[in-house]
Amino acid sequence: MKILVAGATGSIGLHVVNTAIEMGHHPVALVRNKRKVKLLPRGTDVFYGDVSMPETLTDLPKDIDAVIFTLGSDGQGRIGARAIDYGGVRNILQIFKDTSVRIALMTTIGVTERLSTWNQRTEVHDWKRRAERLVRASGHPYTIVRPGWFDYNNEDEHKIVMLQGDRRHAGTPEDGVISREQIALVLVSALSNDAAKNKTFELVAVRGIAQQDLTPLFAQLQADNPQKYDAILDMDNMPLSEEPECIINELNQYSKNSAHLKP
Repeated sequence: MKILVAGATGSIGLHVVNTAIEMGHHPVALVRNKRKVKLLPRGTDVFYGDVSMPETLTDLPKDIDAVIFTLGSDGQGRIGARAIDYGGVRNILQIFKDTSVRIALMTTIGVTERLSTWNQRTEVHDWKRRAERLVRASGHPYTIVRPGWFDYNNEDEHKIVMLQGDRRHAGTPEDGVISREQIALVLVSALSNDAAKNKTFELVAVRGIAQQDLTPLFAQLQADNPQKYDAILDMDNMPLSEEPECIINELNQYSKNSAHLKP
């Protein structure tokens, strides 16, 4: 597959690029900062653009088979969360609105937790959740991965566990841990695995050996309801009736099935 990697020079994106190459895919790294290109494997295809500036994305190659989003606003507060965590997804979806692509979106464990001091200050969870909604509404086949805390796992914690419902809201590594390499493996593997299609899950690791085959893990998950914007078991604590009008308008604009979706 020819895979566009949005966030390619980030701490997860770099692993995604390497994993994609190892699995025989052809990654195209979407890069904003030219100085970071040296971090990528030699010979990686690079496209220079800023996900928050749609005018820089218009010349993206159209022969893309899949997109992996590993975007992160990196402490830029509400403005960064809206422009990157949400806006970056929105802007790339617009480019591929009429193209058949498979999508893997990385958000975060605890994304439905809205009342923490951190989310009240940054709104990162809320904007990531809105990005999830855009992906579900887009009509593209997708997998949404909500990883636990990066690389907080111990050396004997490599057994992958996929959860649904997003009920771990401690806001600490107690919510779950997972290695960056395993996050990348799951994101890339999901693109070519039918058992992962249209599913949303939290990703953590526990004590044990890493599984060689992810299909049984994907298969035991429930698929999202195609008539809903939110993940299958998520709590209903961000109702569309309370969302800003501009967000609703964009959701309808980017949705291929808006007439059939229910809040």
